[in-house]
Formats: sequence, C-alpha cells, structure tokens
Amino acid sequence: MTDPLAYERPLLARGFTLIAGMDEVGRGPLAGPVAAAAVILPLTDGLIDGVDDSKKVSPKKREKLYEEIIGRAVAWSVALVDEKTIDEINILNATKLAMRRALEGLSVAPEHVLIDAVRLEGLAVPQTPIVKGDALSYSIAAASIVAKVTRDRLMCRWDEIYPGYGFASNKGYGSAAHIAALRELGPCPIHRRSFIGHFVKEDER
Repeated sequence: MTDPLAYERPLLARGFTLIAGMDEVGRGPLAGPVAAAAVILPLTDGLIDGVDDSKKVSPKKREKLYEEIIGRAVAWSVALVDEKTIDEINILNATKLAMRRALEGLSVAPEHVLIDAVRLEGLAVPQTPIVKGDALSYSIAAASIVAKVTRDRLMCRWDEIYPGYGFASNKGYGSAAHIAALRELGPCPIHRRSFIGHFVKEDER
C-alpha cells in the first residue's frame, strides 16, 4: 500500500474523524455465509503495522492483526448473511445486507464510510466506494482482515460439524477436493444451493 491513508487523508482534512472502512468476504464460496465488517480506527496517532488486503496477509499474521485491530478500534462490527438468504436474494443483495447490518452494529456512528467496490443505496451517511479498496485504503484493509478472520473461524467450526468437505482448509471455496466431496457426499446444510448446480443433480440440491 503506497499511501495507506490516501483516501482517509482528504476526509480528515475536511474535519471527518470517525471514518469507517467496510469490506466483505465470502462472495464466491460454494458454502457458508457472506461476512461484512465495518471498522472505525483512530487515524492520527499511528497506524497498525502490516494492515493490508487480507488476501495478501498470511493466516497467522491475519490472526495477530485481527486482535490488534479490534483492540485499537473506536468501534467495529461484523455481520453474517447465511447461505439460505444468499439463495433467496442473490449474493450481491446478501452482500449489501451484510454491510448494512455491520454498519448498524457499530457502537459509534461513522461520519463517512469507505467501502470496497460496493455502493449502498439510500445510506444516511456519506460513502465512497473504492474499487480494490482493500488494497488501497487502510480502513478498508482492516475491515477485510476482521471479516476474513471471523468467517474463517466459523468455517473451521463447520468443518467439525460437517466433515468430509474440507471446510477448515478451503473455507467453502470450490477447490478440486471440495467439488469431489460434494459430488460424492452430496450437499450439506450450509451449501449454497444456487451455487452448486454444476456439481450436483437438481434433486440433490
């Protein structure tokens, strides 16, 4: 990240201090929820070293950063939208729903929201959608880490409940081993029926 505050700095100059970063994780998997996190961090007294797009950070480092982020945050919130709702309203609408719930869950209301790619219609607070925002904005990157760690931990718990699909390692994404297990075992309750049509027969969904 060349300048982690490239998008925050102009807002700080305009007098905004409560700037929320928001990102989602889990739009693409075949199983499990989509997760969205909203994080308000202090931006004027030193940044947390190593915060970056969650995809660029190792799992061990993500866990450490997660604890630092939630420990330093002015406010933070994570919301999950489950696979049944994803099937009912589609993944884009489910992502937006998770983001709205994450914002509503903040204990402190933000003055501006920086969002990775998505624009939320009818939002009361000003927002700036940023394409690839998790790689460009410190606040969005922090939210991406919080969302990723939360969802990954949940998928590890699901792996214990529904063994055989490799959820602890693939986190619900369509790895070759996951798809082979899906074809052999059929779907489990947390599979997204609208996502697995290429891999199982309609009467198995």
